[in-house]
Amino acid sequence: MTEETDLVAGDDGRARPVWAARPGLMQDYYDTEWGCLVDGENAYFERLSLEGFQSGLSWATILRKRPAFRELFCDFDVDTVARFTDADVDRLMGDARIVRNRAKIEATVGNARATQELRHDGGLEQLIWSFRPETTPMPHTMAEVPTVSAESTALSKELRRRGFRFVGPTTAFALMEALGVVDTHLVGSHRRGCSGVWAPDGTFRGRGAGA
Repeated sequence: MTEETDLVAGDDGRARPVWAARPGLMQDYYDTEWGCLVDGENAYFERLSLEGFQSGLSWATILRKRPAFRELFCDFDVDTVARFTDADVDRLMGDARIVRNRAKIEATVGNARATQELRHDGGLEQLIWSFRPETTPMPHTMAEVPTVSAESTALSKELRRRGFRFVGPTTAFALMEALGVVDTHLVGSHRRGCSGVWAPDGTFRGRGAGA
């Protein structure tokens, strides 16, 4: 690791940030999912939901619980979750395999219903991508990685206007990172540019470019 990059070279020779340096759950997520494009409304809804549950917790906790989240939230099928009742919320509150926070569980059900409403106006995916910035950050150190932006603040405001909850500016920025809407992989990481959306100089390349 160097002060200039905050990158660690693994046994496989690949450069990663410290949080993904050790083999295991976080490294696997970093190498195969984080910052990659996803396809379909349910996939976007899952990312949004899990980022909301992560608020105040570590992402490793969410990843460990993700199989149970997927089971109990029916693979985050929007229409199914939108039909959840108070009895379903109570059932979820009784399952220790997930984050048992009633406000977050109720928000997820409400967010599914808000996602349904968005279908009349382009859908969740289109809304999120409409807040893509013109350029993406090019951090060399973890200290240079932002946690919020003007675009994430605007996205948060619009989501809340549309009836979504647990979508503050920091959560919205983390969602944008996870989906490749912005690329905050450190410069020099083997995952920099993995979505194909962003050119090496940080300018927008196009969503179909190499993704």
